[in-house]
Amino acid sequence: MEFTTGGRLEVRISAADVGKRVSVRRLNDSADSPERFTDTVGVLTSWDHGVLRITRRTGQTVEIPEDALVAGKAVPPAPPRRRGPAATLRELQEIAARGWPARETARLGAWTLRAAGGFTTRANSVLPLGDPGLPPSEALDRVTAWYAERGLPACVQVTAGDPAQDERLDAELAGRGWTAERYALMRTAALAPIADAAADTGQVLLGREPDEAWLAAYGRTGADPADATAVLTGGPSVWFATVPAEEPGEGPAAIARCVVDGRWAGFAALHVSPNRRRQGLGTRVMARLARQALDEGASAAYLQVETDNGGAAALYDELGFTTHHAYHYRREPSR
Repeated sequence: MEFTTGGRLEVRISAADVGKRVSVRRLNDSADSPERFTDTVGVLTSWDHGVLRITRRTGQTVEIPEDALVAGKAVPPAPPRRRGPAATLRELQEIAARGWPARETARLGAWTLRAAGGFTTRANSVLPLGDPGLPPSEALDRVTAWYAERGLPACVQVTAGDPAQDERLDAELAGRGWTAERYALMRTAALAPIADAAADTGQVLLGREPDEAWLAAYGRTGADPADATAVLTGGPSVWFATVPAEEPGEGPAAIARCVVDGRWAGFAALHVSPNRRRQGLGTRVMARLARQALDEGASAAYLQVETDNGGAAALYDELGFTTHHAYHYRREPSR
């Protein structure tokens, strides 16, 4: 890995390079290694208060003190793959949870309890990826109590991954009177074809934070906008896309969100204003975000869509998305 010019190590990156793929060398502070330096390659996701945060392709985030940095440079993105991505259910569920993070979490064995003031079912439900370490009845009592302490109804995401395990959990919840709702699909695609889907994306503006117009167009911030903002801006490398209104006083013509996490780019919150539909804006927004994700080293895309959203499904079919797995939620009975 070459960092030198004329034999000297040089730091050729700055905070202005956030969002780019970089290669850095730092002093090795590990007592277990004889190496003086250690190298890291990934996307520079932030550079704040003297600390760099670099997200590797695996999704791991590495924090590097600025004063330990001895060399650094921006590097070209990895060549994009055009084949559909392969992934296990667990990988996708964990990636999706990082990309839409709850404000508060707790562990119960291999279950993750998530809460965010009620903003979206995804961020306010249990993600059960294995054994909770307790008999099902006792585990669900713990879940119910945890959500009650936060003034929320208990909800469990039931994922169609391990059929036997899912059937047992679904049957246990149904037997306790928990209601099935919000049937959805996890869909995946190769990222590069999405980036190529629209030739002109000049109208699409990108930012790191959702402004008031973006949030108003999204329209689902709930009772406390702070909960929504915390979830929406959470994740390793988050981008918000906006197609501005054509006329003063109108809301954005289209919006969407993308979070880049290693090789994965997760898309969400795609919305096109009713008076601007069938003009290709959804495709343009997705393409612009995909190009940004490619620049950061991603190669695969995922999204989650409810089964009754036919309009969105048609667009995602055109962009090459296929169903990876299905899931739904079970909510505790009303008290």
